[in-house]
Amino acid sequence: MTTPQPKAPNAARRSQASRRAILTAAFDLAGELGYAKLSIEAIAARAGVGKQTIYRWWPSKGAVLFDAFLMLSEGGEGEAETAGLPDTGDLAADLKTVLRATLAELADPRIAEPMRALTIEVAGDPELAARYAESLDEPVREIKRRRLRAARDAGQLAADVDLDVAIDGIWGPLLNRWLLRTGPLNPEYTDALVDTALRGLRPA
Repeated sequence: MTTPQPKAPNAARRSQASRRAILTAAFDLAGELGYAKLSIEAIAARAGVGKQTIYRWWPSKGAVLFDAFLMLSEGGEGEAETAGLPDTGDLAADLKTVLRATLAELADPRIAEPMRALTIEVAGDPELAARYAESLDEPVREIKRRRLRAARDAGQLAADVDLDVAIDGIWGPLLNRWLLRTGPLNPEYTDALVDTALRGLRPA
């Protein structure tokens, strides 16, 4: 009697396809509906899977959305910064280019609304916050450190500057203003933010 061949590879491919469809649906729906109206039922319907398929892999819609961002990041479709910061030798110009690109991304509702939703979930879920710090935030911070470290080595920043504090000082105000809607967001603001931050970071 012929022994049936295992079907694991096909099953694995189907599972991967379902997973990608779920994550894509979650990201798209968060942008279309807003996080308050996002539901597991809606994600399942958009992805063409049953609710139990989603609950088998994720405990909540916030966890689904987190993995959607992680999928985009790993696929090279996330922040422009994850491809590496420009290094033309002019730190101010390079940072202004990056912050303007970040500003454009934050102004795109397809990205901004899911990002706001993820921020809300991270703020209220310590486990998700730890995953966010390790898997999404830290890789991007390391790319920023690398660019600032090169500037420090070139004498463009003070030798004793704390790179993580510098990152917070450059990007933090932009993200805070975007998240809390405390003021206008435009290229003039991001350029002024870079100029102000670098005045405090350059050698005396």
